[in-house]
Amino acid sequence: MMPESPYFFAGKGRKSEALKSLQFLRGQSAEGVHDEMAEIQANVEEAMASKGTVMDLFKNAGNRRALFICAGLISFQQLSGINVVLFNSQSIFASANTGLDPAIATIIIGCVQVGSSALTPLVADRLGRKVMLLTSSCVMSIGLAALGAFFYMQLVKGDISSVVWMPVPALIIYNIVYCTGFGPLPWAVLGEMFPANIKSVASSVVASTCWTLGFLVTFFYPSLDALGSYYAFWLFAVCMVVAFFFVLFVVMETKGLSLQQIQDRLNGKRN
Repeated sequence: MMPESPYFFAGKGRKSEALKSLQFLRGQSAEGVHDEMAEIQANVEEAMASKGTVMDLFKNAGNRRALFICAGLISFQQLSGINVVLFNSQSIFASANTGLDPAIATIIIGCVQVGSSALTPLVADRLGRKVMLLTSSCVMSIGLAALGAFFYMQLVKGDISSVVWMPVPALIIYNIVYCTGFGPLPWAVLGEMFPANIKSVASSVVASTCWTLGFLVTFFYPSLDALGSYYAFWLFAVCMVVAFFFVLFVVMETKGLSLQQIQDRLNGKRN
């Protein structure tokens, strides 16, 4: 039901379809989006006149900063341990010995992900990307620290009857804030920060960073797990604490900003 992007139509020279797409996205008349459409057309024409290369990512200060922000966010997405949690959720619940069927617990996690992902567009547009990323990293670090503490107590104390309930709510909360924060928002920020002529190159670099780190985290997890599951979860929790400060001090808010405004701020200009 969604139309193509007005940028896509404008790049193909299909101006009337670009206008209809923008009207649909903004919920306004042709007159209401006239100025924005003219700005989009100008940006597309400028971008088409100079095709971007990998070197353009590094020659321009704004592009370098945008790449650093996007690659940083996507790196912390993988360093949150999400793939470890998803791939090993059933074995995590089994080793936790909570009394709940591990398969049922894994299904609960999947249902939580579906439900919380549906909330992301509504919440992110109201609160902004930065607030959601800060909240996500903060709460995920708490959830991961709680999981690490549970497995540490299981190994050291043996009797964990008083905290046997902990893994299920910890993983549920972790998944909720991941699906509303560090799961989708790094990709949303990536789509907002780069001009059209360089966006595909930047996306390739960031996606390669994402899945390379995803592979490395998944590959080395068994080595950490052999030392004790709590080591891995506490390490992921520390990464999320670092991610909190990365978002706080490095990431800029893109909510409600046009591409030109974002580019101006990346290049140190204030509107």
